[in-house]
Amino acid sequence: MKLVLDRIIMKRGSWSCAADGILVPGIHLITGRVGSGKTTLAELICGLLEPTSGELVLDGISSWMLCQQFPEYHVIGATLEKEAQSYGIVPELALDRAGLTGRGGEDPFCLSRGELRKFQFSCLSLCDRDLFVWDEPYSALDCRQKQRVAQHLSTRSSGITILFTHEQRYFPKTDYLWEMCDGVLKYVGKVPEALPWWEHAPSHIRFLIGKGVIPANLTEEDLGEALCRMQG
Repeated sequence: MKLVLDRIIMKRGSWSCAADGILVPGIHLITGRVGSGKTTLAELICGLLEPTSGELVLDGISSWMLCQQFPEYHVIGATLEKEAQSYGIVPELALDRAGLTGRGGEDPFCLSRGELRKFQFSCLSLCDRDLFVWDEPYSALDCRQKQRVAQHLSTRSSGITILFTHEQRYFPKTDYLWEMCDGVLKYVGKVPEALPWWEHAPSHIRFLIGKGVIPANLTEEDLGEALCRMQG
């Protein structure tokens, strides 16, 4: 199974987005500044946009799902129960995971954005796809829920998971690191070897690396262990 980005280019006036690379099973973290092209690339990968040139090949990938930044973009059901059913899952399980037991008959738009995001994530966590593309999944979530998202993503043991984010603290256990720089996708390398070359690394990770301590990975546990090594 692999996702092939064969010299993909997307042009909009004077702005362009370019990607060339092969993504294999594992968790791929793609970071970059706001406006660098992360969302555009996510939509190109999922077929919501057609590239100006180049080819995207889903080799061995038979199912995929995109989680967009704003949860209301996903809503197609008139009730929370029908919305869960649209994911092909058991509504009661999704409602329970989101802390919304007994509220299946409510209109999704009666929820706050944070509640709706939490419910959407509960639905997605019950789905199984060859390819998951997450575009800023942490938006509208508090710190506790961000931890929950990172922990769940870390459990993805098969398929290809792509996480586009400018989050600075909560990350899943990551296999491959990429960056969007001025609209161009750049492969940094495998984690942890690639961490010293991560241009958009959060300040606390840059601090650890500057002290000669490279975390084993990007989870809170890994960063905490690296901090203990530095202090020891």
